Amino acid sequence: MAKQTNGVVHIEDVKPCLKKHDNTLNNKPSRPSRFATYVIALRPWSFSASLTPVLLGTALAYKTTGTLNLPVFLASIGAVLFVHGAGNLVNTYYDFLKGVDSKKSDDRTLVDGYLSPNAVGSFGAVLYFLGCVSFLVLVLTSPAKMEHIALLYFGGLSGSFLYTGGIGLKYVALGDLVILITFGPLAVMFAYVCQVGHLALFPLWYAIPLAMNTEAILHSNNTRDMEADRKAGAVTLAICLGQTGSYTIYVCLLFVPYLIFAVMGVNFAPTFFLPLVTLPLAFNLEKCFRRNEMDKLPQNTAKLNLAFGLLYVAGCFTARANVLPGF
Repeated sequence: MAKQTNGVVHIEDVKPCLKKHDNTLNNKPSRPSRFATYVIALRPWSFSASLTPVLLGTALAYKTTGTLNLPVFLASIGAVLFVHGAGNLVNTYYDFLKGVDSKKSDDRTLVDGYLSPNAVGSFGAVLYFLGCVSFLVLVLTSPAKMEHIALLYFGGLSGSFLYTGGIGLKYVALGDLVILITFGPLAVMFAYVCQVGHLALFPLWYAIPLAMNTEAILHSNNTRDMEADRKAGAVTLAICLGQTGSYTIYVCLLFVPYLIFAVMGVNFAPTFFLPLVTLPLAFNLEKCFRRNEMDKLPQNTAKLNLAFGLLYVAGCFTARANVLPGF
C-alpha cells in the first residue's frame, strides 16, 4: 500500500502499481513460431475439401476391382493435398496484392506481416513441386495411362492456380465453378482412375453431393467477405446474388445432397442414409447464415464437410457392389 504523509501519497510508493498496470496494457498475443505461421498459411481446416473426394474415388475403385493399391492411394492423397495447399497460398498471395485481405480476414499471414509475399510464393512453388513428385510416383505405380493421369492432375493444378492467380477466375465470378469442378468430379475421377486404370462416367455422378457440400464452404466465405471483395473490385457469385440470393444458394448447397442420399438410400442401399446423421449440424449452419453470424461459418462448414464426406465414403464402402448404381 502507498504511504501517506499529511494526506500526500508518495510517488515512489505507487510506482510498482503503475509498472504492473503498464505491463497489463501491453500484454499482446505472442507472435506464432515460424513453423506455426507456415501451417496457418496453408489453412489446413479446408483440406477436407480435397481429402474426401480422394477417399470417395478410392472407395468406388475398391468396389469396382475388389483391391486397393496402397502406394497409389498415398500418392493420390499427396498429389491432391499438395496442390490444394499450394492453391491456398496462391489465393493468399493474390488476395493480398489486390487488397482483398484485411484485418477482418481469416488469412492474415501477409496482412499481419508474419510472412513476406516472397516467402508465401516460394512456399507455394515448393508445394507444387512436391505435388509433381507425387504425380511422377503415380505414373510409375498406377495402372492408368500417363496421359490420363496427367490430364486430370494438371487440370486440377491449373484450376488451383487460376482461381486467383493469372486471370483470377475468382474475381470474375467464375471461382465457384472452378471449385465445383476441381473439388468434386475432377478429384474423384483422379483417385478412381489412378486405382482402376481406366476412365468411367459413373464416378462423376457420385461426386455431385460432395461437390455441392464443398462449394458451400467457398460460398459462405465469399458471402462473408462481400464488402471487402467489392471494395477491391472483385466480382464473386455472392456479390452478384446479394445477401438473400446467397442465402438461398447456400441452403440448396447444404440440403440438396441430403435429398439425394435419401433417394439413394430408399432405392439402392440403406448405407446411404449414414450422412443424414449430420443434418443437425447443417441446420445449425443455416441458422448462422440466416442470422448473419458469418465469422466462423466457412470453418464450421468445413467441419460439416469432413463428417459428411467420411460418412458418405463409409456408405459407399460398406454397400454391396451389386446394389450400387453404375456397378
